[in-house]
Amino acid sequence: MNISNRNTLWANLFVGELKKLGLQAVCIAPGSRSTPLAFAFTQSEIKIYVHSDERSAGYFALGLAKACAAPVALLCTSGTAAANFFPAVVEANYGEVPLLVLTADRPAEMRESGANQTIDQIKMYGGHVRMFANVNAPEAGFSQSQMRALQTLAARAYEAAQAPIPGAAHINFEFRKPLEPTPQPNDLPVWLNEDAQTKIELNPTHTIFTRPLLTPAPAQIKFLSEASAAAPHGIIVAGPRCPAEDFPDLLFALSKRLGYPILADALSGLRFHPAVHSNTLGRFSAYLRQAPPAQLVLKFGDIPISAALGEYLQKQDGATQVHISAVPRWRDDGFTTTHFLHADPALVCRALLNETNAADESTWMSAWKNMEDAAQAALDSVRAEENFEGGILPDIVETLPAGGALYIANSLPIRHLDEFAAPQKKALRVFANRGASGIDGTLSSALGAAAHLPGLVFVSGDLTFYHDLNGLLAAKRYALQAVMIIINNNGGGIFQRLPVSQFEPPFTDLFRAPHGLTFESAAKMYDIKYSRIERLNLKKALREALEQKEMVILEIPSDAEKFEQIRSAALLNIWRTQ
Repeated sequence: MNISNRNTLWANLFVGELKKLGLQAVCIAPGSRSTPLAFAFTQSEIKIYVHSDERSAGYFALGLAKACAAPVALLCTSGTAAANFFPAVVEANYGEVPLLVLTADRPAEMRESGANQTIDQIKMYGGHVRMFANVNAPEAGFSQSQMRALQTLAARAYEAAQAPIPGAAHINFEFRKPLEPTPQPNDLPVWLNEDAQTKIELNPTHTIFTRPLLTPAPAQIKFLSEASAAAPHGIIVAGPRCPAEDFPDLLFALSKRLGYPILADALSGLRFHPAVHSNTLGRFSAYLRQAPPAQLVLKFGDIPISAALGEYLQKQDGATQVHISAVPRWRDDGFTTTHFLHADPALVCRALLNETNAADESTWMSAWKNMEDAAQAALDSVRAEENFEGGILPDIVETLPAGGALYIANSLPIRHLDEFAAPQKKALRVFANRGASGIDGTLSSALGAAAHLPGLVFVSGDLTFYHDLNGLLAAKRYALQAVMIIINNNGGGIFQRLPVSQFEPPFTDLFRAPHGLTFESAAKMYDIKYSRIERLNLKKALREALEQKEMVILEIPSDAEKFEQIRSAALLNIWRTQ
């Protein structure tokens, strides 16, 4: 540690503990009051990303944490800088993304005094964080007990960001001047000799947390085994953020064993997977109005994107609907769940495979496959339409190489992916900010993910892209490799799906809000390659862009009103023919 005064020692102790715990990256927004922590990070070998815009920093950290599946730290100065982290903190809460939010602050006596850049930062994120702690300004010659308390706090925050429910942990640090590493007489503890400093640096983390496996109870498996035996007409719903590792293979095997179709959400991790088989369905939004009733529903993951699936589940009044999750959090906005099993989903699938017999070939599974095939044929037939936005995401999924990564913006793009992209027998990592499902910060989130996954493809609407243009500075500053595809339908195309679209002129002025912008100038501002292409040329343009191994923007003009007419006609045709 390079320490000069109590502040630099205090900050180095905390950051050093985070390094021992495994923290790999921090996003720092420049500011004065956070100087001790910023200097400590520069000495820690933790990867640093600097962002001039705190909102972009927050979302960049969010995307990076998703891609790494590990906590990422955020650091800013006092005042409204911390408030600009708030949207990302909200998304981390509902999206269950591990973040360590470190905000610097003036000493407590400066609050409500009119002091510059001083606001009340105590519990400023409310219930959107997993823990909060305020760290008083360090005293001159602080004790070893105070040091251990600080080290333990680092471990507590790191753990709270990950378990039992991932999210943000907020630590607010008070600092008095001097903030820079300026030597101060009689400032450092008397116990801090060279041997003590070496011991602090070489010792393992002061506090270690371990977690139990949520092994299902025998009674839980008995219940599921008996329920499935009594219900040959069952379905499996795989919502967003299903577990990874061996869970997909186990669920595919369970689907075959029970003879149940898997309705795989685009963000489930099961729709684009090497082990995908014919029981895995993806076009179900197009035919669920005509789908037969289920006797048993096994749910995994979060609330599905598909509104049609939510409506279908609400109509299954007589069905047993079981949500199986290791996260003790309610995730059912239709309130259809009749049983919640708090257990590890992979262990549940493994145990259930050992307790059930293979189902006979049935007309039940055949009926679902026939509906899927008919919907796929009908939707594929309209993909040749030049202005059919629904063809963009299937084109991208088919073009991406195995192991590729895809970040999808909210509003129309995520719905296009879920409605029109068929299951693929290849591994793809698919991300979206579906916690609070806002459009803000999505560009920065995608760039954060691209920092860990070079070659990532980001698909965005024009309003989402416009909303976060500041984030493009990170692409230039860190020479990130990604392809950003903008579907430009000149405003809020998602509103074309709502009844309000029939009310003119308020609809165009207040909802669709056309802007007339294109993004070539924004690309030029940040030295990013840019091409304006037609949808039918997308596959070729995407392959060429991926080969360049740098940042590329592809802009596709579209007509939201015409697309919605094509989509509605296609769905109506499917419903009539089922």
